[in-house]
Amino acid sequence: MKIILGLALLGAVACPADTKVKLESLPPAVQAAVKEQTKNATLVGLSTEKEKGKTTYEVETTVNGKSRDLVLDKTGAILETEDQVELNAIPAAAQAALRKRAGTGTITKVEKLTAGSSVSYEAAIKTKGGKTIEASVNADGTPHKED
Repeated sequence: MKIILGLALLGAVACPADTKVKLESLPPAVQAAVKEQTKNATLVGLSTEKEKGKTTYEVETTVNGKSRDLVLDKTGAILETEDQVELNAIPAAAQAALRKRAGTGTITKVEKLTAGSSVSYEAAIKTKGGKTIEASVNADGTPHKED
């Protein structure tokens, strides 16, 4: 039993988890950025994540019926955006790579991820077995590796 508990605790430390939060509990700079970024959007949810000693803030929104998520630092600066896009709106090489990865499954959602000058594309794929998996590629179709 102690081993199982120890492994569970180790897993909790090794895997960062999002914690849902309220706008009022965020630092003032983050609150201001959230208010600015949601002027023409619907706020869906807010969460924090601590990874490698740094806290980030995820802002989930919808704009014109599509998801748009933002990751902010403690100063309210945008570190990353995730914009839902149509598959046919991304570069041809990225489309081909995601279609190949999906195989006989179905691509249910595509997002354009922008972090600074880095742009990649992520797809949610429903497999024939009913599982949902994710695939992430660069514009040229090569697999995207997270930092």
